[in-house]
Amino acid sequence: MPVLPPPKGGFEITVPILIIGAGACGLVAGMTAKEAGAEVMVLERDAKPTGSSTLSTCLIPAAGTKLQKKEGVADTPEKFAADLIAKAKNKNDPDMALWVAKESAPTVDWLMETVGMPLSLLTGFKYPGHSEYRMHGSPNRTGQELMAVLPAAAERMGVDVATSALVTDVYADESARVHGVRLTRPDGVTEDIGCDVLILACNGFGGNPEMLRQYIPEIADAPYFGHVGNKGDAVKWGMALGGAVKDMGGYQGHGAVAHPLGVPVMWGVLTEGGFQVNFKGERFSNETLGYSEQAMEVARQPEGLAWDIFDHDAYLMARDFADFQHCMEMNAVKEGNTVEELAKATNLPVEALRKTFAEVEGLSKGKGKDAWGRDFTQKPFLEPPFHAIKITGALFHTQGGLVVDSNARVLRENGTPLPNLFAGGGAARGLSGPSRWGYLSGNGLLTATVLGRLAGRHAAKQVLGK
Repeated sequence: MPVLPPPKGGFEITVPILIIGAGACGLVAGMTAKEAGAEVMVLERDAKPTGSSTLSTCLIPAAGTKLQKKEGVADTPEKFAADLIAKAKNKNDPDMALWVAKESAPTVDWLMETVGMPLSLLTGFKYPGHSEYRMHGSPNRTGQELMAVLPAAAERMGVDVATSALVTDVYADESARVHGVRLTRPDGVTEDIGCDVLILACNGFGGNPEMLRQYIPEIADAPYFGHVGNKGDAVKWGMALGGAVKDMGGYQGHGAVAHPLGVPVMWGVLTEGGFQVNFKGERFSNETLGYSEQAMEVARQPEGLAWDIFDHDAYLMARDFADFQHCMEMNAVKEGNTVEELAKATNLPVEALRKTFAEVEGLSKGKGKDAWGRDFTQKPFLEPPFHAIKITGALFHTQGGLVVDSNARVLRENGTPLPNLFAGGGAARGLSGPSRWGYLSGNGLLTATVLGRLAGRHAAKQVLGK
């Protein structure tokens, strides 16, 4: 995906702000810029805006929202930033963690009040690493709901979205100032469009096997459940223009993707007392550290598969998630009133499963210490009927990318901003640090929406001369 010199004849069409990608980040950026009075066009490679946003569970963490205050949750951006930094083991950018956390509540409130996103605060359980209830989700916890509302709101606000428009090249001069892009239509026809500012909102490189082997070899051969169009184009363009990249080894994995359905199983079934076993009927890790780091733990098991095991209370809680409902409809959720019945339903060795159940029950009563350091005493032991879902570990999206400042401007290695290039979502460096273990639940949509707001706001200021 080369960077080309600007065409000598200029461009027939020029827009003040051009955005590549019509997922959550791009549409939020477009609406924000339009609100500020700037004209904007969003270019989307697919016939319909989807991207990684559609594949998400539509959970956005935020601190200090109106929903939290209504529920009596005393949360602050400082507390949120501390959680982000702790999860990444102090390996992410602490300043970025704070300014993203400070912008999180205004972003979620805006999504509800202006965009019309029907969000509610999840208070049934806390995702690993979050010290407060701060996950805001759509009614059925699915990205399809998110990507039904955002395009409709963008259309209502007058944001131009051009679909089936695959950007293949960026035009820029020797100073790294972007002048426009070249896009290709499905019939092969190309078009050149000029711009004053370019916003990269086309996610990371999870769909690029070569880049995965270069930057994240440990997950390169795992199943990939992100959007196939995430080829790393934005990162390549930014680097070619002199932009810095960091944390390229960071990614969001998921250690409980229903097999072979390819949908995530709600992590609360594990944090509320459930556990995982491999095909030998044995536990193999601390399942509550986080779903991202658990991806590799599952991937290392025989055949790269395992089972989530949980009780009926967790089952009832998980039914609120559309992905879990799909698992139920496809008969992927197995059940047994006894360990023996569950072993038969899952084809797991009964003696080994009995032993694992007995060990977990003992740990829940404070007898002994778990070999992987998990504390089972905080939740009651499972009550029948028991349930199980066959799962695998997978890659969802990458977290490394272009370094941006608090205005979402892409920065050079020396910390100075490129003239007119902004980035957000998976195109920008995230908050997860250099590896899978730094991903705090919701980081993906957090940076997609917050950086989208910041990019749209400050791109509009730049083109309007404010």
